[in-house]
Amino acid sequence: MVQVVMTVAGSDSGGGAGIQADLKTFQELGVFGTTAVTAITVQNTKGVREVCPMTPAVVADQMDAILEDFDVACIKTGMLFSADIIRAVAQKLHEFNRPLLVIDPVMIAKGGQSLLLEEAITALKTELLPLATIVTPNIPEAEVLAEMKIETQEDVEVAAKKLLQLGVKAVVMKGGHRKNNENAEDIVYMENGEQFTVSAKWVETKDTHGTGCTFSAALTAELAKGVPLQKAIGTAKQFIQAAISHGLSIGHGHGPTNHFAYRTFNEVKMKEDVINES
Repeated sequence: MVQVVMTVAGSDSGGGAGIQADLKTFQELGVFGTTAVTAITVQNTKGVREVCPMTPAVVADQMDAILEDFDVACIKTGMLFSADIIRAVAQKLHEFNRPLLVIDPVMIAKGGQSLLLEEAITALKTELLPLATIVTPNIPEAEVLAEMKIETQEDVEVAAKKLLQLGVKAVVMKGGHRKNNENAEDIVYMENGEQFTVSAKWVETKDTHGTGCTFSAALTAELAKGVPLQKAIGTAKQFIQAAISHGLSIGHGHGPTNHFAYRTFNEVKMKEDVINES
């Protein structure tokens, strides 16, 4: 049986991030993707030109249409834009028995444009994070959510614990912004106190648009299929490592990752490149 997943996120006209990246990833990993669009962005690899948000009611109606018809195994959220949209999403999750929830706390585009209004941060922390199965912040996002500067390994752990205290069951502290390590290390902290690390070799490239969306979408797909959390995170890391390593070299700015690389290129080789440490 094919599992159904949903992405609640913005549309990227450049196709590298947002719902476009999510749907490509879902397809590659064998789940059926549905969407609730939160905003339409006018963007390409060089940056975001305009953001046109949906009304909270339209976002809620889209979720209604999907959740009343499909048995959705896992939902992921990406760009949510405003506090009102966040509250609408949280309300729908309560109404439909809260399926597995992956939160990618999208805040800033690659070019530096804000994708989350300042007043929405509080709503994200109080309304949505307590419902999350797992949240996947990069370091700048974790700094905002934990309200602290993250510079050391100790800071990473403190910030993760602050997010767990909000009610999140697990936190993936992504290491793509911490280049002081030999590898790109993502550290996973669980509510039961366990932690583990997944790491991969650094890839020197400018084509990293949509990496967060793609990683969290891959994680969503694997969780929907019933894969245990640690293995699901490992596969998501392999998927994004392949997507970055085999870039498409298109566009004139931060180009998109290669969503079909995990399937097209040697999956065994990608598994060797990702180290999963308990």
